[in-house]
Amino acid sequence: MDDSPKSLAGLPSCAIASCQWSMVLWGTASYLCSTAQSADALIAYRVLLGIGMGMEFPVAQTLLSEFVPAAKRGRLIALMDGFWPLGFITAGIVSYFVLPLFGWRTVFALLALPAVFVLVVRRLVPESPRWLEHRGRLAQAERVLAHVEAKVMKSARVSSLPAPSRLVEPACAHGRGPFGEIWSAAYRRRTTMVWLLWFFALLGFYGLTSWLGALLQQAGFAVTQSVFYTVLISLGGIPGFLCAAWLVERWGRKPTCIASLVGGGAMAYAYGQSALFGGSVTLLVCTGLAMQFFLFGMWAVLYTYTPELYGTGARATGSGFASAIGRVGSLIGPYAVGIVLPVFGQGGVFTLGALSFVVAALAVAALGIETKGLALEALASTNAANATAHDAAGAAAN
Repeated sequence: MDDSPKSLAGLPSCAIASCQWSMVLWGTASYLCSTAQSADALIAYRVLLGIGMGMEFPVAQTLLSEFVPAAKRGRLIALMDGFWPLGFITAGIVSYFVLPLFGWRTVFALLALPAVFVLVVRRLVPESPRWLEHRGRLAQAERVLAHVEAKVMKSARVSSLPAPSRLVEPACAHGRGPFGEIWSAAYRRRTTMVWLLWFFALLGFYGLTSWLGALLQQAGFAVTQSVFYTVLISLGGIPGFLCAAWLVERWGRKPTCIASLVGGGAMAYAYGQSALFGGSVTLLVCTGLAMQFFLFGMWAVLYTYTPELYGTGARATGSGFASAIGRVGSLIGPYAVGIVLPVFGQGGVFTLGALSFVVAALAVAALGIETKGLALEALASTNAANATAHDAAGAAAN
């Protein structure tokens, strides 16, 4: 089941409290799934699980982006998001060993345990000083900064730190809420780009992954029926996100995003063709590994790039809505495949997926800006003329 409602749940705030409540929600919902006595109850609990996870995604990426320095921001966020394929693989391994012995209820119960990590978050993770300042809670922001600076001085064994550069992020336009802000003249181009990016990237990703097993089984590859096969090709995602984490700082967000989308589209097409024309299982696994390499790299760049496009007042909202628009694409993708398959066959299905990634890449190429190495305040221009000129110049330069 897709978790389309989940991204909307993370929109209103990027406070650390949202992170804590999201973990409690998805942990509780996962446990409730293990106790479900009917299909309707399981669906309801699964929706709650999706909402809780969706609250976590934009909050976590926004919080980290507001703490780390510009020179390391892209790499660290990409590495954080790289834990998604690691979690995906771990969940597959747990299912592979636990499901035959103890059943699906035990799997859901085990997946609720990581929510206990909320106790660590509550004690060790501070609130974003940028968010506190934006809310007018200056004394709290100063306390957080003093605490962080004290730890830095202790670690570096110095008695003082250099004075920071004075970068002031302009305030949101008066009377305009976060949603209005992301569609203001300053951010309109960026929002258009990132919505197209998320919509078509997730349309292609879920359109293919939702049908891959059935399509390949239809082509005679019984190996695709196993959880082991899914875990196996997902291993390609580990070097994929590590490579993306290096490239976003070395090469830049925009070219890395385009390369991962084009590469993912090409390998998705090759993956489908290897089944369509009766390729070997070895070829199928190799193309599957290559596909996951690019697609998990794509996910790392998406979560790195998106929060950098907005100011503090609109960052969580912009990230949350972009992810939500992507989930709309993830709903449409499987239905589109169901329409294309009877008319154009398996070749048409994989062509559709590849073209979706290409359209997403074209949106980034035409409208995207480069954010590598820039402070968040420098990226958060609210002057319409300056923002439009900056974005157009950034798109042309990259």
